[in-house]
Amino acid sequence: MRQLRGVAQPFPTRRLLNEIAAYETCEASGRNGGLRVVDNISTDLAIVGAGIAGAGLAAELAADFDVVLIERESRPGYHSTGRSAAIFIQNYGNAAIRALNRASRPLFEAADPELFPNPLLSQRGMLTVADADGLPALRSLLTQSEGLKEISVEEACAKFPLLRRDRLLAAAYEHDAQDIDVAALHQGWLKKAKANGAKLLTNADVADGERVSGRWRIETNAATIDANYIINAAGAWADRLAATCGLPPLGIQPMRRTIAVLPAPSDYDTRHWPLVDDAAERWYMKPETGRLLVSPADEDPVEPHDAFVDDMVLAEGLDRFEQAVTLPVTRVESRWAGLRSFAPDRTPVAGFDKTVDGFFWLAGLGGYGVQISPALSRLAGQLIRRASISDDLALIVPALSPNRFRT
Repeated sequence: MRQLRGVAQPFPTRRLLNEIAAYETCEASGRNGGLRVVDNISTDLAIVGAGIAGAGLAAELAADFDVVLIERESRPGYHSTGRSAAIFIQNYGNAAIRALNRASRPLFEAADPELFPNPLLSQRGMLTVADADGLPALRSLLTQSEGLKEISVEEACAKFPLLRRDRLLAAAYEHDAQDIDVAALHQGWLKKAKANGAKLLTNADVADGERVSGRWRIETNAATIDANYIINAAGAWADRLAATCGLPPLGIQPMRRTIAVLPAPSDYDTRHWPLVDDAAERWYMKPETGRLLVSPADEDPVEPHDAFVDDMVLAEGLDRFEQAVTLPVTRVESRWAGLRSFAPDRTPVAGFDKTVDGFFWLAGLGGYGVQISPALSRLAGQLIRRASISDDLALIVPALSPNRFRT
């Protein structure tokens, strides 16, 4: 299936960092990047990674377990979560991901007002366009999707007036695609986790993890954590964390995604333009605060790192975008890159690893992480509690298990 929606971008990052600047951890003896730390912590659950996956699970379980969030950066959500301008699209992903999409929607639409005082979703819409190269992909997408309707070339140009009519052969529109307030979602979960006693340890890189006397002993540069369970929500670093703890990797591969900010044309009101997606996956565009976010839809395998832009990849993508529209690309206001990490079958991983006791994977969320995080957090919580699995999620448990890669 198609992989493009998790657009990395800087706007939520600055807001998110400001909102969580006062999030403090536990009582202390030393200093940890301005936050207080302890030398030794005993807990039920050690969640490694405080991005959308780790924060969502901490919010789900902190009322029932002692939880410590271990974050290698100075602030949670620095990498993929803090660079996401996610959009909720029901038709995004394979069958397991679409099931998670459906199960996540109720939280977005009826979020707890104490945690999320403002709506998490706002209507955007998604327009998929096809030239001769993209026409087969669009036809295939229409046969597999719900709520995606074919529209005329004239209707497509009315929704996005910059399209070159001479290149456009077909189009489809999904009205219910909606922007997600990523920063608000992430911060709300951190708030809930903290209110229920979870501790956040930042600037804490895991140097070693081993199973000792039926528990995990986790060594970081900030503290030593003794825990019943370790949850691998380390994003692009998930396989490295597994290796540090003595487990074989699953093949979680970080992929770079690049974005450029272009000035919007001054003679158009772009506020209600949809996300526009090339059916052949060569570019996409999303309007944002009077600008156009344009991506080459790149997906280049890289090592886990603080992602940076490949100038050639970006230039080629902008050239493809320019060929599809009437707007010349004369200035790039800013640019950046983020990482999206996929399992080999491009389905997220959630479950206990059979090779060692007490090691739980919550990784490989790819470009779907934000929009599936409500359901994935609920499912992971049920698996960790050894509770009955909700009817809407029970059928996909085998598809998410890390043991599908163990032979």
